[in-house]
Amino acid sequence: MYAIIEDGAHQYRVEEGTRLDVQLHDLAEDQKSIQFDKVLLVGEGADARVGQPYVDGASVTATIEGELKGDKIDIIKFRRRKNYRRKQGHRQRYLRVRVDKINA
Repeated sequence: MYAIIEDGAHQYRVEEGTRLDVQLHDLAEDQKSIQFDKVLLVGEGADARVGQPYVDGASVTATIEGELKGDKIDIIKFRRRKNYRRKQGHRQRYLRVRVDKINA
């Protein structure tokens, strides 16, 4: 069984045991798990339930494994023959979670 969840502006296909990197959330310091309530689809095959927009009563519970930084992204602005060059770097922070249970 799998589910499609929405977190922020992203959608993820998850199964039990899946590890994924989601956007950083404001969490309590001692919080060990997180619950995703915006479930778009749950089930598999003919038993799949599709929400409009969300499935009622469905949720996904995940354990927080830690915080990490993504790859560096370079932002470069350049105008030829104008002596205009700008370079800026950015590393996005993510929250790594492991899906424990899909509540249908």
